[in-house]
Amino acid sequence: MDIRPTTEQDREVFVNTIHAAFAMHPETPAEDGGGVFWAAYEFDRGLLATAEDGRPVGTAGAYSFELTLPGETVVPTSGVTAVGVLPSHRRQGALTAMMRDQLAAFRERGECLSVLLASEAVIYRRFGYGPATYTSRLTVDRHRAAMAVPRASGAADAAASGSGTGSVEVMRRAECGELLEEVYDRYRRAQPGAVSRPRRWWSLRAGQPPVAMAPRYIAVHRDADGVPDGYACYSLDSGTLSVDEIITTDDAVYTALARFLVSHDLAEKVVFKHVPTEHPLRWQFEDFRAGEVSGDTDWLWVRLLDVPRALTTRGWFTDGELVLDVDDPFLGEHGRYLLTVRDGKAECVTTDREPDLSLDISDLGSIYLGGTAPSRLVRAGHIRAHRPEAAALADALFRADRPPHCLHWF
Repeated sequence: MDIRPTTEQDREVFVNTIHAAFAMHPETPAEDGGGVFWAAYEFDRGLLATAEDGRPVGTAGAYSFELTLPGETVVPTSGVTAVGVLPSHRRQGALTAMMRDQLAAFRERGECLSVLLASEAVIYRRFGYGPATYTSRLTVDRHRAAMAVPRASGAADAAASGSGTGSVEVMRRAECGELLEEVYDRYRRAQPGAVSRPRRWWSLRAGQPPVAMAPRYIAVHRDADGVPDGYACYSLDSGTLSVDEIITTDDAVYTALARFLVSHDLAEKVVFKHVPTEHPLRWQFEDFRAGEVSGDTDWLWVRLLDVPRALTTRGWFTDGELVLDVDDPFLGEHGRYLLTVRDGKAECVTTDREPDLSLDISDLGSIYLGGTAPSRLVRAGHIRAHRPEAAALADALFRADRPPHCLHWF
């Protein structure tokens, strides 16, 4: 088995191999090469596994993204994609070899993190990745979807007066590409767990709607000055209004867009495909049972490549000290680190002090963005707390300024 990097000349063989690995058939791209989900592949970052006779049997790729961390810190990160091995050559070491070479390449780029979306949850933990953000589907019976009047003092008055709600305009997807790109970019820079959508994704119409040019309507929210500050991408078919995504960091704007969507006269039900697991939307209906949660699942998986640099890069919101004993079995590495947080900044150095927590690198990836409480993994038997108060302190330290969420598909 040989693993080699790819170039643009390998485009056809790479695309055909990854499709064969998943028993799919490639669509025909547009004349400019766009309009298909693999249009934005970066072939200077791919890997190809070949058998002894030179036949391609596996692929692994990576996108050049930026990831937003707690504290609105933005860092370069590699988004792993197109990982597959032909059924005839599985369990022969190709996947492990590609993942090992890939992690080495990420480190050579100077990156301290990598991310992926896991097609199967049992595969990637052994390579050091842990689930770090979560998302759910909310299906709403439109005829039971009356929005409740806020009960909090001040909030009810604002809702009654309509202050701060702005306006909603319906546009076709083809009419508002630049607007979507600008609003998403502002959103992802403020949302922990969000990754960038590089310009070439939009220009090549790669991925899924609204980046892909599938027929969609866009509900654009504008503030009192007419500036776009949020949007919802949706389609209506056979009485079901499907919402691909709502993009905004403002709760009032999200509520205004949700109210618009559930008020569509031709819809019998509204399906919100990506709702953060802790989002208040379900509580905003007069009938709490109007919305049914399903598809509660992991989304973005995180892998730390440089523990001290990753921990000192994100923002922190509680002071304290923790000694973390971190095992990285895939790379054959082990380290013990003293994490000290003061006034929102962290220092992380190696230490020989007794540990507060012992954990696998994949579990550190899960808690890194603040979407998974360390105490939950302690209770699950994955993280070991060496003193009673260590888990509670870790919960306080690793919490984020807002729950992390990622809805970009790659």
